[in-house]
Amino acid sequence: MEHLIEDIEYAEFLFDRFYSVGSTKSGGVTRLGYTKEEDEMHRIFKELGAAKGYESYEDEVGNTFIMNEYSGEEEYHLIGSHLDSVIDGGRYDGVCGIITGLLLLEWAKRDGLKIPVRVGAMRCEESSNFGRSTIGSGLITKEVYKHDIGEAVNKDGVTLREIFKERGYHIHPQKISGVKEYIELHIEQGKVLEEYGDKVGIVQTIAGPRRYQIHVHGTAEHSGATPMDMRNDALCAAAEIILEIEEIGKEESKHQSVATVGIINNYPNALNVIPGEVLLGVDMRGIDFDSLERMETRLKTICKRVCQKRKIKYFREKTSDIPPINMSPDLQQKLLKAAKNLRIPHRTMISGAGHDAMSFASLCDTAMVFIPCAKGISHNKKEFATIESICDGAKVIYEYWKEEMQ
Repeated sequence: MEHLIEDIEYAEFLFDRFYSVGSTKSGGVTRLGYTKEEDEMHRIFKELGAAKGYESYEDEVGNTFIMNEYSGEEEYHLIGSHLDSVIDGGRYDGVCGIITGLLLLEWAKRDGLKIPVRVGAMRCEESSNFGRSTIGSGLITKEVYKHDIGEAVNKDGVTLREIFKERGYHIHPQKISGVKEYIELHIEQGKVLEEYGDKVGIVQTIAGPRRYQIHVHGTAEHSGATPMDMRNDALCAAAEIILEIEEIGKEESKHQSVATVGIINNYPNALNVIPGEVLLGVDMRGIDFDSLERMETRLKTICKRVCQKRKIKYFREKTSDIPPINMSPDLQQKLLKAAKNLRIPHRTMISGAGHDAMSFASLCDTAMVFIPCAKGISHNKKEFATIESICDGAKVIYEYWKEEMQ
């Protein structure tokens, strides 16, 4: 659909304001949760709201909200996303959702649509800094999976509890209230929309992640003086486990499950020393509970078999277990109708990635709108979505609002 030049220009202006924060030499950005880079993103967000005459506030965990004049004490529509990134990531993940919220505020104001709206920038959605995701949204919604998060440690070895104490935040904040519904626009982070030529995806279910740390303990010895048949090489054992985890993911892919080893810490990591200890970070996700159960069972079996064969000790720790989370069926239908009214090509789909929307699903009606990203690339400096795509997704949400207000 055609968009007003002024809308494209405003969205481009918003994107440009965030563009340089956390820039890396490789061309990406690093804006980890609860760091100065994320702080700067939130400062810019507040400044952009103030420039339009909107009030803003920070909650007890550092999430930032911009509100229009109708969202005082009554129930309000919350448009949310995040402003942090992975290490050396892209500029669209999260930011597109915040731009959408600011666009919606602008359109409602321009058209005299008296609808209570707040735009929320959630803290630390990515797991890159603390090994835990959706921290800001999880804490304020009292998500059960965030109850014991204070001891999570960041890249510098500092706990979240210590950071909160220094900043004056509260690890057990008051539960957010007054939210009528939560809607989040996000880049798809996959290729489905692009492959099918659709411009908008309405999410049905967000895949549930199960994450594990596997500690493999062998014996660190001299690589030249230790015969091959006398070794207890932790890295070789880990390599076997990694390849078998890949096979688990392939076999369960028919149920839309995936399995990834994304972290390998090898000790002592010296050329002339047989690896003595290895830490693996394993990420399994899916929308089918039975598939997730099978993957976990097979993971246990694999670790035991490989390490027994190699006479190596290990222990496994589950660090996250969040079930698949369904979005509001009613909101899905209303957003689909809005896309149809606007003649925007669309489809229903699942989300393999986690999002702040997961935290709100048990609190209020919750929905997600996906827009295409080029070649499905995300968490990468090559991540790209067009401004027109952001406007497409925002228009679907706005059309739904206008229908509701009639």
